Amino acid sequence: MQSRHPSMRLRNYDYTRPNAYFVTICTYHRQILLGKINNGMMDLNSYGDIALSCWEKIPEHYSAITLASFTVMPNHIHGIIIIGDNDIRAGLKPAPTKYSLSEIVRAFKTFSARDINQARKTPGSPVWQRYFYEHIVRSEEEFNQISEYIINNPLKWILDKENPERKNSVDILPFEHG
Repeated sequence: MQSRHPSMRLRNYDYTRPNAYFVTICTYHRQILLGKINNGMMDLNSYGDIALSCWEKIPEHYSAITLASFTVMPNHIHGIIIIGDNDIRAGLKPAPTKYSLSEIVRAFKTFSARDINQARKTPGSPVWQRYFYEHIVRSEEEFNQISEYIINNPLKWILDKENPERKNSVDILPFEHG
């Protein structure tokens, strides 16, 4: 049976490969769920705290995973997941299982949704959109640019098309005398 949605992943790319991956995960229907931006800073609510906590626990559940820049926004998260080399053997221990980027994101979404729904007393309600955006980071320069984008994302919320209180860029430019 063919999926209703075409895959957003690169065809024939092995997403268990050691690399850095930039991911964006949006809330269901992009609802403002995780907190709000105040003066360019994200103010997490209890659901945003849960998302942050679940994200930070990813390396506890997956060997050879490290996390880099991360931010929770009112209706999405951005982060960099680094999948390290899972094939190194220590002594006689078997090599750790390789997990794909999709498996890691699926687990994050499952556990955070369970905890968020428990907190809001809505068991089984969708928290996250089904799909997520990913980008394979290809260079140190790109890694640094993406990290800067993630860190500065709350400052740009005022212009974000998903922000219900969005301002036009013209509205926030200083008045120029001519």
